[in-house]
Amino acid sequence: MINATDLFELQNFEHRTLFSEVEPVWTGLRDLKSYMDSFSGYHEELASHCDGTPLPHSLVLYDGQIIDGRECSISFGDTMKGKLLVHHDSKQLHNASVLMPGAILQGTQLAIGNGTLIEGGATIKSPAIIGNCTEIRQGAYMRGYCLIGDRCVVGHATEVKHSIFLDDAKAGHFAYLGDSILGNDANLGAGTKFANLKFTPGNVKIIIENKLCDTGRRKFGAILGDRSQTGCNSVTNPGTIFGKKTILMPNTTSPPGFHSDKKRIK
Repeated sequence: MINATDLFELQNFEHRTLFSEVEPVWTGLRDLKSYMDSFSGYHEELASHCDGTPLPHSLVLYDGQIIDGRECSISFGDTMKGKLLVHHDSKQLHNASVLMPGAILQGTQLAIGNGTLIEGGATIKSPAIIGNCTEIRQGAYMRGYCLIGDRCVVGHATEVKHSIFLDDAKAGHFAYLGDSILGNDANLGAGTKFANLKFTPGNVKIIIENKLCDTGRRKFGAILGDRSQTGCNSVTNPGTIFGKKTILMPNTTSPPGFHSDKKRIK
C-alpha cells in the first residue's frame, strides 16, 4: 500500500502528524477535518475582520497584532523568498504578513503565517491554515478545510477545497483542486483540473499493485508526490496518485490509480 512516506519528505513539514506512516496516503484527507477543527493556532485578533465583506484597506499582521496598513510602508518583493517588507514608524516589521484591500475572509478559524501575502480579491473561507512566506493571489478561492504550507502559491482564479499543500507547492493559475494533496515543490501548470467525484455512485476505487483498493472516499481528487508536475490544461481522474517527480504532459488526461516515480504521462 502507498503511504505518505513513499511520496513525501515530511520531517520539515509543520503538520506532519496529519499523516500516518503505515496507513494509505489518502488517510491524510480522511483526517484533515478533525485535525483542522482541533487546531489551536487560529488568529483570534482577526475575528472582527472575518464577516465576509471585502477589507476596506490593507491590514498588517505582526507579532499577534493587527496594524492599519495605511500607516505602513510596504514593499511587495518576492514573497516566497521573504522579500515582503513592511515598515511602521521607521521600524522594519520582520516577518509581517499583509492582507490587501478587497480580500474577503469568512469565518474565524483562520491562521496566517509569517511573511505571507493575501492579495485583494482573494476569498478565504474558514477553516484555513496558511503557512509562512506564502502567496494567496488575486481571485483565489479557498472554500474551507484548506491547509497550505510554507512558500506556497494559491494563484489567480484557482479554487481549492478540502486539500493540503506541502511546502513549496504551487497552483499558480486557473486550477481546481478538491480533496487533493500536493507534495513538496509540486507544481501545477495553468488550467490543471483535479476531478474529485465519479459519475457513478460509490467510493473511489483505484488499482495499486494489480489490486483494487476501496479508498473509503466518495470524493477523492489527486495526490502528487514531491516535485511532481502537471502541464497546462491537464486533467486527472478521481483517485489519481503520482509518485515523486512524475510529469503529466500538457493537454493530457491522467487515468486513475498509482503512477510510479519519474513517470511521464502523455
